[in-house]
Formats: sequence, C-alpha cells, structure tokens
Amino acid sequence: MDIRKVKKLIELLEESGIAEIEIKEGEESVRISRQPTGAVASHFPMYAPPMTSAPMAVAATAGPAIESPAAAAAKSNDYTVQAPMVGTFYSAPAPGAKAYVQIGDEVKVGQVLCIIEAMKMMNQIECDRAGKITSVLVQNGDPVEFGQALFSIQ
Repeated sequence: MDIRKVKKLIELLEESGIAEIEIKEGEESVRISRQPTGAVASHFPMYAPPMTSAPMAVAATAGPAIESPAAAAAKSNDYTVQAPMVGTFYSAPAPGAKAYVQIGDEVKVGQVLCIIEAMKMMNQIECDRAGKITSVLVQNGDPVEFGQALFSIQ
C-alpha cells in the first residue's frame, strides 16, 4: 500500500469523527485507530527486536531532565503519560532542537509532549491532562513499548 494513501487516510480520520478504519487492498491491509489520549496512532504489525540483556535503569547522573522509574513510582499522586504504541521516542521535533517539554514545564491538554516514530511515521503524542511535568522517564532516541511510562504530570 502506498504511504501517501496511508497519510491521506490518517488525515481523513483526523477530520472526521470516525474512531477506527481498516482498509484492505488485495493481500495488504492497514488499520488506523484514534487513541483515547488524543494521539493519532497507526496500528501496523510491528516488529520489536528481542532484547539481548535486561533493561537498564536510568542512572541518577543522566542529567536533570531524566528521572529513574523508581523515583517516579514514589510520586503516587502523579499522572503517568504512557506510550500509545511501539516505536522510538524523540523529545524534540528535530535533532538539536529544543525539547517539547522539560521537567517543571506547565502543560495543557492537547499540547505535544514528544514524538514516537513507528515505521518511518512520526506520531505526535499529545498531553491528555493539564499539569506540571515532574519527570521525563525516557531518554531521547530510546525504543519504547506500548504502555511504557513516558512522563509524570502533577
């Protein structure tokens, strides 16, 4: 299926009130669905390479913009923004550009928090709750899994 057709289907889905669409052309098929978080996601069969070692915890020395998952779990009253798909996490719109959000930023509903690249498509992940970013749980360029915690919002 031509990528231009897929992009056009995504645009049509955004403009209409349709929650999900599935198109089949011969042996190829594509299903596009809206996420309840407001993010647009394409659901394609995706391949995640097997991990060769146990996932490493983010070190506290990684910088002020990153917090360890254990520290985030201690903040039980914070809301966690989760990855709506498998892909690669990007904190900024381009390499070298300023990150969409940082710890301490006030965010509004619908504000872009990050990008997750899946199958060469850049999917903007929007905030579904207003508040203050208390932690960023993923580093730029890291692979993320469906449901993985990305941000904590107070």
